[in-house]
Amino acid sequence: MAETLTKNSTDKAKSNSSLYNKDTYLKWFEVMYRVRRFEEQALYAYSQQKIRGFCHVYIGQEAIAGGIATALRPEDKLVTAYRQHGVALARGLDSKSCMAELYGKATGVVKGKGGSMHFFSKEHNYFGGNGIVGAQIPIGAGIGLAEKYRGTDNLSMTMFGDGAARQGALYESFNMAMTWKLPVLFVVENNGYAMGTSVERTSNVHDLYKIGAAFDMPSEAIDGMRPESVHEGIERAAAHIRAGKGPYFLEIKTYRYKGHSVSDPGKYRSKDELQEYKDKDPIIITERNIIDNNIASLEEIDTIKNNIETEISAAMEFAENSPLPMASDLYNDNYVQKDYPFIMD
Repeated sequence: MAETLTKNSTDKAKSNSSLYNKDTYLKWFEVMYRVRRFEEQALYAYSQQKIRGFCHVYIGQEAIAGGIATALRPEDKLVTAYRQHGVALARGLDSKSCMAELYGKATGVVKGKGGSMHFFSKEHNYFGGNGIVGAQIPIGAGIGLAEKYRGTDNLSMTMFGDGAARQGALYESFNMAMTWKLPVLFVVENNGYAMGTSVERTSNVHDLYKIGAAFDMPSEAIDGMRPESVHEGIERAAAHIRAGKGPYFLEIKTYRYKGHSVSDPGKYRSKDELQEYKDKDPIIITERNIIDNNIASLEEIDTIKNNIETEISAAMEFAENSPLPMASDLYNDNYVQKDYPFIMD
């Protein structure tokens, strides 16, 4: 019998400010506000053709970034998909180097060679940003295998979208992860539409967490519009994984306010649907919760906002003024010279 958990935190979890201290709430607000302002400025720069290529923003999904920032350990590994700026910022990557990467500058987080979809930081245990749909799922399973091999209690958080949940690599990775009891937290960020086609039109299984039942993988759906629910869901999953019980699967139900990418007007959604989710805006709701429950003062909230406005403005200026990569660096950082036979360090 599958250990699948059928509870849905969207229905059962209610905001309870007494569960969390002031520092946690302010951390959530800071992370979410930073992501929102970063992404808004990225869209503005793209409209001026200062950012080129693909660009997928995280606006609307910021509560996931907030929950990640407080529920994971720094030693945990994380790999995700191409809508990844917000997750990278939540893991502590610097807004200046992230913005410079969008601009394709040499001071970017991967020296201007990755762009919007391919951030990476060994320092922050952040393994991308991956442009190929679903390709990061077996990578995340492999990272989990490495942690198990090393005997740590770190987990590999492996994130993907609802579109990638249709890839065969997911089923192969789930099978191996359960067979070998790998320390992997699989997370599908279900914003409902993949590129532009709704979940209901692409699968008979609309509740994606149920996919885990085929592998006896513990699975549940949680509300991705509240940082509290995201934090709690990741904590439950992490406790299971760190106890050596193998992987866990979370479906985080969320919503993107913008199109799939900068080129998508999102006309496949109704205005009423979009407004319904904007009424649940995680940044507005969290700020209101903080003020209404006297967790922090309006002045403290304004200080956070002002500091982030200054930070993002500085990031834009940094990106504008940074140099482009040198043509002579084209082949650097792409390969590692190894003597044959190949022996792992």
